[in-house]
Amino acid sequence: MTLYKAPLDDQRFALFDVLGAEATLTKLQGGEGHTRDLLDAVLEEAGKLSEQVLAPTNAPGDEEGCHFDKATRSVTTPKGFKEAFRQFSDGGWAGLTMAEEFGGQALPSVMGIATSEMFQSGNLSWSLYPLLSEGACHALELHGTDEQKHTYLKPIVSGQWTGTMCLTEPQAGSDLGLLKTRAEPGANGSYKISGTKIFISAGDHDLAENIIHLVLARLPDAPAGSRGISMFIVPKFKLKADGSVGERNNAYPGAIEHKMGIRGSATCVMNFDEAEGYLIGQPHKGLAAMFTMMNAARLSVGLQGLALAERALQNSLNYARERLQSRALSGPKFPDKPADNLLVQPDVRRMLLTQRAFVEGSRALIMYAALQTDIEARGADEASRQQASELLAFLIPIAKGVVTELAQECTKEALQIYGGHGFIVENGVEQFVRDARIITLYEGTTGIQAADLLGRKILQLKGVGLQHFLAEVGAFCKAHAADEALRPYIATLGALAREWGELTLKLAQRIQGNPEELGAAANDYLYYSGYITLAYFWARAVAAVEKSAQQADFKQAKRDTAAFYFARILPRTHMHKAAIEAGVDTLPTIA
Repeated sequence: MTLYKAPLDDQRFALFDVLGAEATLTKLQGGEGHTRDLLDAVLEEAGKLSEQVLAPTNAPGDEEGCHFDKATRSVTTPKGFKEAFRQFSDGGWAGLTMAEEFGGQALPSVMGIATSEMFQSGNLSWSLYPLLSEGACHALELHGTDEQKHTYLKPIVSGQWTGTMCLTEPQAGSDLGLLKTRAEPGANGSYKISGTKIFISAGDHDLAENIIHLVLARLPDAPAGSRGISMFIVPKFKLKADGSVGERNNAYPGAIEHKMGIRGSATCVMNFDEAEGYLIGQPHKGLAAMFTMMNAARLSVGLQGLALAERALQNSLNYARERLQSRALSGPKFPDKPADNLLVQPDVRRMLLTQRAFVEGSRALIMYAALQTDIEARGADEASRQQASELLAFLIPIAKGVVTELAQECTKEALQIYGGHGFIVENGVEQFVRDARIITLYEGTTGIQAADLLGRKILQLKGVGLQHFLAEVGAFCKAHAADEALRPYIATLGALAREWGELTLKLAQRIQGNPEELGAAANDYLYYSGYITLAYFWARAVAAVEKSAQQADFKQAKRDTAAFYFARILPRTHMHKAAIEAGVDTLPTIA
């Protein structure tokens, strides 16, 4: 079984030293009590749950998988999952960031992200069951009627019920304009929902007494395409007049997918056969309402990449320390032992430093994005809330698309460090590789994130989020221009930030002349943007570490990893810039 230790010191460093979260959060409306002492205590308890309850269920859950009973059309989760969910719910974790009026604790979103990282590292498959409940709650908060909020929010916030997103269908894929699920008016303001949905995470399970599906469907008068989609609340069990669980609704899983990874998560085919549902939000505006859930889910999926990479790093580093094999190229480093450990090999150190650079840089990026959600919701003035919203929209495709792709590299390098032993199931690291494959796909593939970044966030929105971010990077470089510790980084970061703006402008002009240039450049533009973004957070880490109260070896590790990132990873931007400039003509038609 693989080990897992909650990375509390690294989380605290990113949250409090690099990002200054305490000062930001306590200035927000209603944030006076969100002090470091409180947040530290929450992190400690989440770490215990992850290490002691969730992590031990990870490998057994992957081996057992979920069970689907065709006769009863029901799903049973792996052994230990139900007890873990009970402890999770009893601890109030399901409502950590939700409003107090619905039974939540009203803690900031960034704390939901920090604790979820540990839960996902503990057991990614298990974490998918409560994951979409939070998104469903936010959709209900923003788009539901008062009656809907009163009926559905408290049980979900308590962990008594869970929620799902039911979006795509067999013929649709990522093109939701092709949806066919129908919603016919029924009795007493209800609708009869009929259709089939696929790839529904936690579509059915035995962890909670009810599941609230948010389903996209078409009303009889719906216009064609994505403009004709509405969203409906479809409970697994209908509700009695007092709000308690009643008879079974006609919403059943038809099967569970047999997957290469996240085997402990029930990915369901869901069949709705005149199931009772209720409209949420405005008719034909369901896609906009669903994006409330989708954006939160995309940040959470980026977080999954970080969580898997963190656990892969912990285990490959531990293996490299303990594995004795061959000698250092310059002669024995442990002459009293039969062989040196793997850490004496420069290429092994390269793989470990690559993982560490991506893990810790990604953590700062995702926590920074989560802080923007808090500022957007509770900022002191409209200007700050608007800027946070625009920054967050810009960062979401980077946090989802780039971080999940870098997680592929991290888990691959971890497996490589194990060598042939990594290919053996009993050692556990191969599970991280399998689990990580899905995160670049669901909630929008990397190509979709790239198109969103370049096509929508840069072109349609005129790059306003990028402008905010570049202004922040520029201000940082100016403020630290005379800082001796940052001298190796400021010139490079400042030059790349200027290049980023210039390249973006030239690319936008090219796309105006030929729209195909967008598709040709988007993927490389996403990576290019991501590497510069992480460079900014590594520069901030170097600035923060000089004032940190952490131990000397902790601080030196941060300096060493920053130097590695700038010297060996950041030059990848040159490759992506060259690919962007090569243009669509280098992508000929393939017969």
